[in-house]
Amino acid sequence: MAVYTDITEDDLARFLTNYEAGTLLSYKGIAEGVENSNFLLHTTKGAFILTLYEKRVDPKDLPFFLGLMHHLADRGLNCPLPLSRKDGELLGELSGRPAAMITFLEGTWLRKPAAKHCREVGRALAEMHVAGAGFQLTRKNALSVDGWRPLWDKSAARADEVEAGLQEEIADELAYLESHWPKTLPHGVIHADLFPDNVFFIGDQLSGLIDFYFACNDTYAYDVSVCINAWCFEKDGSFNMTKGMALLDGYEQVRPLNGAELKSLPLLARGSALRFFLTRLYDWLETPPGALVVKKDPLEYLKKLRFHRQVKSAEEYGLVHR
Repeated sequence: MAVYTDITEDDLARFLTNYEAGTLLSYKGIAEGVENSNFLLHTTKGAFILTLYEKRVDPKDLPFFLGLMHHLADRGLNCPLPLSRKDGELLGELSGRPAAMITFLEGTWLRKPAAKHCREVGRALAEMHVAGAGFQLTRKNALSVDGWRPLWDKSAARADEVEAGLQEEIADELAYLESHWPKTLPHGVIHADLFPDNVFFIGDQLSGLIDFYFACNDTYAYDVSVCINAWCFEKDGSFNMTKGMALLDGYEQVRPLNGAELKSLPLLARGSALRFFLTRLYDWLETPPGALVVKKDPLEYLKKLRFHRQVKSAEEYGLVHR
């Protein structure tokens, strides 16, 4: 469950007068997500998502996020579209928070994705990478290799509370990744957080991508590695080769990976597993008891990291030789 900023019906009705979005009929909080407060609105002109950006989001990044959604939608990618206010601005303010109105995207996210869904995700990710070309704004990936050590330093002293020997293992892993991280791979705008709850389907058909609030400029293959970690492992921690094959095949149907990207994929997958392990570890150790946030187990991503450490080539993820 997420923690929401309270809004009143009167304040919301006044907020809506800045948009050509109709008159408020009803609204309710959306219980998924931890970064922002989200509400589903029904008005006389349809359904919309209202997002209040909480303190973990830097307001300076909002033009990038909102502008990117417009850029991608203009190039045919199915994603929510921020509504412009009557004064032409994309951002307003509600209950002391920056706020935006977003179009409602039909579909639901899959709790048990199959290989055919992974192929659709791979294709959509590549389509996003292609569509993002030419976007003028840039945003550094604050949670790439340069950001991992400061995050680790916040948790290192208590890491062995989660598993004995963890402090030494992660320190060694971080040092290795810092010294071997590739710096010259093809890059551009990436999603950086394309987990199943950020991909909507209607039946087996992918209907769109959502939640671009970790989007940034980084290497495309790193984004692929995030999806491998998010989509291709089973609940017991085992890697599903069929899902990996489908995801990579779907991606390469749109944007083939070059030799350097393929060679780096195991290392990038280690890195993206470490990134999600570190954020989960910090939240696991620092979230106070009783907080209205569901803590995610960091050990899930430690197991994935250890798996990737043994992988020698992209073929072990299901890549078919070209």
